[in-house]
Amino acid sequence: MNISSNVNSLMANQTYMNNNASNIANVNTQDYKATQTTISSDENGAIQAQSTKTQSETDLSKELTDQIIIENVQEANVNTIKTQDQMTGSLLDIKV
Repeated sequence: MNISSNVNSLMANQTYMNNNASNIANVNTQDYKATQTTISSDENGAIQAQSTKTQSETDLSKELTDQIIIENVQEANVNTIKTQDQMTGSLLDIKV
């Protein structure tokens, strides 16, 4: 996995978090229909977030547990980027 894959995943999960936050913020809004986000990868391995409006209200227990999952995925991607950056820096130091 390279840095661009991790950045792509970060962006897709940010969309997921934005929709999640909107669903939670509107939990008491009359006639609000939740947005469902699906994370998938295309044939090239790029991560994508696809959002669709549902016909149901916000399920607060699902949204809160999804936030934990999103946070863990974001943390894993950031740590991977940091590690890749440190490895690149070490290789450059060796070359110098």
